[in-house]
Amino acid sequence: CIIYFRTNSGYEEMICRDVGSDCFVRVRKRDLEKLEAEVRTQRELMPKVINSDFIDTIHKGRSLDAFKERSDREQQQQREDCLHIRSRLDVALSECKRERQEKLVLKQQLRECREELQQQKALCTELGAASCTLLWSASQREEAIRDILGKLEPFLSIAGQTMEAFIKFLNDEAKPQQSSNSKEHHLVLALAGVVTNIAAVSCGRDFLSSSAHILLDTLLQLLCLMKPGVFPKLKVLMLMALYNITISGNGLKLISESPGLLPLLCTLLKDPDPEVCLQSLRLLQSLLLEREVMSHMTTDFLSSFPLSRIHHLASSRHPALKQIAQETLEDLASFTNTQTKDAVKEQ
Repeated sequence: CIIYFRTNSGYEEMICRDVGSDCFVRVRKRDLEKLEAEVRTQRELMPKVINSDFIDTIHKGRSLDAFKERSDREQQQQREDCLHIRSRLDVALSECKRERQEKLVLKQQLRECREELQQQKALCTELGAASCTLLWSASQREEAIRDILGKLEPFLSIAGQTMEAFIKFLNDEAKPQQSSNSKEHHLVLALAGVVTNIAAVSCGRDFLSSSAHILLDTLLQLLCLMKPGVFPKLKVLMLMALYNITISGNGLKLISESPGLLPLLCTLLKDPDPEVCLQSLRLLQSLLLEREVMSHMTTDFLSSFPLSRIHHLASSRHPALKQIAQETLEDLASFTNTQTKDAVKEQ
């Protein structure tokens, strides 16, 4: 509505607007005209100001606002995720600390168990060495061999496994010189001595030839594994056992049929220990005295056996070794002459 007010210069027209039941706002006409002029001016200037660049700017601003809002939300989510991960990390660290403590306890228990096991192993080895040494002494009597003959199979099985484990362990560790005086070495020596004494008796030889094939194969394999100059006493006992077995016809046939026998004898004859060479020559003599046994390996024997080494041993300062080497050369000469005569007769 328009209301006229009387002033000193006359009447003035004012616009009143009802903004409530008992409230009005008065606006002078010239202020309204001024406002209208400003509005017209803005309408004229607006197209010049608000152009495509300005609109693009507004859109970009809105996009930036949206991006900022989205970034804020993502940051908030990342903060929440970070807090969650941190809580899980704290839990994991506490569990790790607990497990580390448990691991330390278990390590201590394992160390104690190993020490206890080592003590038990040493005790068992010492007991086994002492028992086998007594058995070795007792087995020197033929009556004792006859008494234990029916109970030998499990003993011989354990003896073969023990000697095999001992030799393979030393080859892996490469420290034979440190074990030459150990309880394990004495145990293996005693076991080999018992086998040698059993083979020294006719009933024992027959038993070994018929029921201990695995043990005999194990002895041959272990002799191949043992390096020159290592544990000569053990080698001597094993070779003596094999020689005693060859006294039996079945034992001689069984050992001679081993494919690695000749290469083994070639290697053993090069051993620096004279006793090893002596027992190797005795085993070779046992084979040479049986023509039927040597007939199937004559070609390999004459072509690969180191006769020069036997000639060298025949001039050894060791009396027994010198004598057995000379006897072996005589047996070889007799064997060669026999083979030559047989070849001439066939022609």
